Amino acid sequence: MPSPVPPVARALAAREIPHRVFAHAGPVDSLEQAAAERNQTPAQVVRSLLFRLDGETYVMVLVAGPAQVDWRALRRVLGVSRVTLATPEQVQTVTGYAIGAVAPFGLPQPLRVLVDSSLLGQSELSLGSGVRGTAVMIQLADLLRALGQTEIVELTKQGGK
Repeated sequence: MPSPVPPVARALAAREIPHRVFAHAGPVDSLEQAAAERNQTPAQVVRSLLFRLDGETYVMVLVAGPAQVDWRALRRVLGVSRVTLATPEQVQTVTGYAIGAVAPFGLPQPLRVLVDSSLLGQSELSLGSGVRGTAVMIQLADLLRALGQTEIVELTKQGGK
């Protein structure tokens, strides 16, 4: 019996965005393991990070796997003085996905998405599929097209590339 199509793959298919689903053979314990099993480098693995601004306002940042977000740069881009990383419970509530399976597609409500420039040097990327243990493989150009009015920003510390 084939496994069901992950929600992110369904959302991309509905937009006619080329992609493929990759299923890991077992549990994934690290970024390096995920990249190796996908025949990628860690920089090709997209981390979809959810940040909370004031109240119930959230923003998602897409960043290359090993890169680290510069909090000062993030606050400057967002025009706020305070931002926190969303808790696992907030991530589940806001995105509908568990940490490790998050992506900017198939969300219950639209979110502002920032794409860090650390992703721009890659042709193929992988991101969460909405289901742990699977990923969506996608070309950078297709990811940007699927996002629409994409905000590309510089949020990562040097050396995180």
